[in-house]
Amino acid sequence: MKLKTKLLRSSLPAAIVFAGVVLLYSCEQYGYEQEVINPVDTVHFSTQIQPIFTNNCIDCHKGARNPDLREGNSYASLRTGGYVDQPAETSRLYRQITSASHFSRTLPAEKQLILIWIQQGALNN
Repeated sequence: MKLKTKLLRSSLPAAIVFAGVVLLYSCEQYGYEQEVINPVDTVHFSTQIQPIFTNNCIDCHKGARNPDLREGNSYASLRTGGYVDQPAETSRLYRQITSASHFSRTLPAEKQLILIWIQQGALNN
């Protein structure tokens, strides 16, 4: 009886480690290819940029907090607030969406799209 207990106690940690390894390796790993945006293609505010604001930013920026990113208000709010000045990499909008407090709100492709839009002159197209 003592031999069984001793054997069980000595093999239990190994069994736990083995189960943990199997569990960790059984998890699927997902990989996503980052969308690459051609900086030569024209970025359109109404069909590409505004939907980013509508889907990701409206919860907080709906009029009470600047910039007002609601559809119909966002372009004027960004322009008059100095959010899209050149150079694009140091513009207020781009610095904000890449800051720690806002980083997870948008995907890397969305950040890149906003950057290219600003580089192209932040047109209301």
